[in-house]
Amino acid sequence: MIQKHHLMLKSSLILRYIRPEWLTGDTAFHQEKGNQLLKKYLETFLNGQSGPKIFFLLCGKAIEMRCFADQGHSVVGVEISELGIQEFFKEQNLSYSEEQLIEIPGATVFKSSSGNISPHCCSIFYLPRANTGNFDRIWYRGALVAINPDDRKRYTDIILPLSRKGFHYLLAVLSYDPTKHAGPQFYVTGAEIRGLFGTKCNISCLEKVDAFEECHKHWGID
Repeated sequence: MIQKHHLMLKSSLILRYIRPEWLTGDTAFHQEKGNQLLKKYLETFLNGQSGPKIFFLLCGKAIEMRCFADQGHSVVGVEISELGIQEFFKEQNLSYSEEQLIEIPGATVFKSSSGNISPHCCSIFYLPRANTGNFDRIWYRGALVAINPDDRKRYTDIILPLSRKGFHYLLAVLSYDPTKHAGPQFYVTGAEIRGLFGTKCNISCLEKVDAFEECHKHWGID
């Protein structure tokens, strides 16, 4: 049994390799029709705010970046795979420019011609140097499950100071028997979420669903 928890948080990602799936084209984690969780709780997530700045962690080629931008919102992303970012602009038929970030050696920011989509190709831990400003909303359907457990505290120490007062963070995590699968995707307990975010956020569990898929059998879970 794998249970997915959808939570709203209100006011490491040390990636040691580039996902080979981007090179092979086997990006099964990408959701071509968008994320149903975000669609279901969109009004809760935005909470009526006009033109919020929305942060996408490990944005890849998430189509929601285009959707939010088309609604007049500002989108900032972080992704270590340059291919993922390039595919986003190509598939969305959006023109863009590239700019080297002098504050972060080797990092690049991709900017849409409209000016309101700017994925950064770098590690999340370098993001504060990029002068992105603060965020009103944070979305990632699997942020904590993708982060190495030893790096989670470091991640929250980075992202919380980049969040404006009253921010909303829509988070999806997985629950399963960790003795059968060591990760990734990593198991995250409710107690750990409260420990990481509870001092600065009001945490609400929006729903719990059975998220078991055929691919999880390879984890030794049934």
